Amino acid sequence: MSVVFTAIFPVFALLVLGNIARRTDFLNVEFWRQAERGTYYVLFPCLIFGNLARADLDWQATSLLALGAALVVVVGSVLSFLFNAWLKLNGPDFTSFLQGSVRFNTFIGLALAAVLPAPALTYAVLILAVMIPLVNVICVVVFALYTSATLSVRSVIMQVVKNPLVVVSIVGIVFNLFGWVPPDLVMGIVDKLALMALPVGLLAVGAGLQLQALRGAGATFAWSSVVKLLVLPLLTWFMASGLGLDHSAQQILTLYAALPTAASAYILARQLGGNAELMAAIITGQTLLAMLSLPVVMVLTG
Repeated sequence: MSVVFTAIFPVFALLVLGNIARRTDFLNVEFWRQAERGTYYVLFPCLIFGNLARADLDWQATSLLALGAALVVVVGSVLSFLFNAWLKLNGPDFTSFLQGSVRFNTFIGLALAAVLPAPALTYAVLILAVMIPLVNVICVVVFALYTSATLSVRSVIMQVVKNPLVVVSIVGIVFNLFGWVPPDLVMGIVDKLALMALPVGLLAVGAGLQLQALRGAGATFAWSSVVKLLVLPLLTWFMASGLGLDHSAQQILTLYAALPTAASAYILARQLGGNAELMAAIITGQTLLAMLSLPVVMVLTG
């Protein structure tokens, strides 16, 4: 347990520091917007590309991991609909509940994968390549069905195609399959930028937490946290075992299922007619609860 605490403490310490820096106005809101944008469009793509392009992968074995990643999203979505049959949420509230159940915080996931033994970080990047497009398609379609948002097939596809993490994952996989490696000069720049991704990303996540949103969050927040931080990881562990994944792949897949929801869910809720205030509460509350639940998941799966 002490080893896990030593590994996970810096991750959540950066979240706290980011929140303190924003709340004290040491670094203002505009700075954090630009920091998150730079991390999302530059630093994280460098991290993903560098890992995928040079990874020594057995693609036949990792295909089972890709299947598991897809099943995590599907199972999370099914759980959302099953719980909604009991909770009977209105359309905007349900979209927030669904996003709270299936989205995952990429920044925290990669930061935790980086402290696990290889090839955990490479597995994490592969999981991203599968889960990000699938999550986005499901969430956007649910918004179209449950709110007044009018979305065409083209707009749904563009939501996925324009995602820089999806694009760079595909490029990295292509480079890996064909054995292409950019010159050392290029990869040196990529690696230096990649080193900045996790600390800057975690600080930005912490700065984005809205503690005041937790007031009156209610049962919807509570049950979304139960699904995301407890039920889905438990089901994922047994599912990964059933697929015959090796221990490292089983651990990282379960860890990704146990991640709190992503900060980007708030933007989507605001743009497409969801309950943005509830979404902010779910994001903040799950992230705080994950400080307790993720160490337990890492101990039990490790």
